[in-house]
Amino acid sequence: MEFDLIELIRQRTAQPRDDVRLGIGDDAAVLAVPAGQELVVAIDTLVDGVHFPRATAAVDIGWKALAVNLSDLAAMGASPAWALLALTLPSADSAFVEGFVEGFSLLARPQRLALVGGDTTRGPLTVSVAVHGFVPPGRALTRAGARVGDAVLVTGTLGDAAAGLHALQQPVRNDEGRAGLREFLIGRLNRPTPRLAAGIALRDQASACVDVSDGLLADLGHICAASGVGAEIEAALLPRSSALLDLHDDATALQFALGGGDDYELCFSVPASRLGQVQADLSRLGCGVTRIGRIVEGEGVRVRGHGGAWIDTAQPGWEHFR
Repeated sequence: MEFDLIELIRQRTAQPRDDVRLGIGDDAAVLAVPAGQELVVAIDTLVDGVHFPRATAAVDIGWKALAVNLSDLAAMGASPAWALLALTLPSADSAFVEGFVEGFSLLARPQRLALVGGDTTRGPLTVSVAVHGFVPPGRALTRAGARVGDAVLVTGTLGDAAAGLHALQQPVRNDEGRAGLREFLIGRLNRPTPRLAAGIALRDQASACVDVSDGLLADLGHICAASGVGAEIEAALLPRSSALLDLHDDATALQFALGGGDDYELCFSVPASRLGQVQADLSRLGCGVTRIGRIVEGEGVRVRGHGGAWIDTAQPGWEHFR
């Protein structure tokens, strides 16, 4: 049965690439890194009930398992190429696997990403995906490099995924007028959009970059720690969707935007001299970009509220072992 599942996965994720010399079906893959490129590698694990609610559809788990990894490549300015999949299942559930690989493939195909190997085993539902991408030598984005005076920007909107999780955890109300807003937020939780094109556009432009997976405060804090600087952001500038603002008061929406996590937008710093060009480039990509603050001397992230006072940010975001 295990080999039937592997064959199902192979058939549904087939993607021809000249740089895949040997893919699924042997003890290991044989891959060729193109000349003049550096290899960027990332891996994430999703656990049932921790990274997605237990009732999440298989197709959404498949999408998200790949999306969170592609978001890491986006934060490095890399183009995706290959992936490995380790899938742990409670039983040999072919219906689940079919749904999972459908979601995985929906995201993989437009990126020409080839699944080149992995593993299947029995146990609590757990998904690990490793992705590999390319970047020209010396041009990968990192968290270290932000400088005092740089602007801080984010793509898209913040807080939607956290609000989507909140919606799933609340009793469903018989309110058709708000159902569409609720479904939009849940969709942002289940099917995040990795900002790959934005990451590539930020090569040679951004001084530092990170994807917002654990929450804006936590992830911008990673840039600050790696760069040896501080950051100040303005609460009033944080981009929040109309769905989030229509369903929640401003204080709750702000809490979701600052610490909710799971948005997989990019947060980055840009020298003032490049701000206009970056805003124009990302606007053309259609992902949206908003300046939310600046890099300053010091350490950590401070948030200025609407009245000018600093906001207490004692709980900056998600931690697995808190």
